[in-house]
Amino acid sequence: MKGFVLGASDKEGRMSRISWRQVLPLALAAFFVVGSLSNIVAPRSIIEEYLKWGYPHWFHFVTGSLELMTAVLLARARTRLWGSALGCTVMLAALATVTLHGEYRHGVAPLVVATLSIVVGWITWRQRLAAGSLAQA
Repeated sequence: MKGFVLGASDKEGRMSRISWRQVLPLALAAFFVVGSLSNIVAPRSIIEEYLKWGYPHWFHFVTGSLELMTAVLLARARTRLWGSALGCTVMLAALATVTLHGEYRHGVAPLVVATLSIVVGWITWRQRLAAGSLAQA
């Protein structure tokens, strides 16, 4: 199956091909880095949201740490499957939180990111299966 390919020039001016399958996990990792920083260095408004949802005042550190760990795991091909699983779990927890509190509009981003995490996990899984079947041949 051919995917969308981004073009970029190398030093000699030739076009190198970068697949969305390579870009997506790194873009997702970047999203989780930004999310982790906004949770770790949480402004008062974020801390107040956690308190409103019934979480302890320090819980934003837990969320930020899990998001940072997700980013690190997604950035490396060897740990990408674990990163996609952790990222999906964190986003589904966020989705559950905002849904239980009736803040449905805030659920769009976690739903999209959870879905993208599943896509990255699926792609990674398929690549591993293909590599394993090629190694056995």
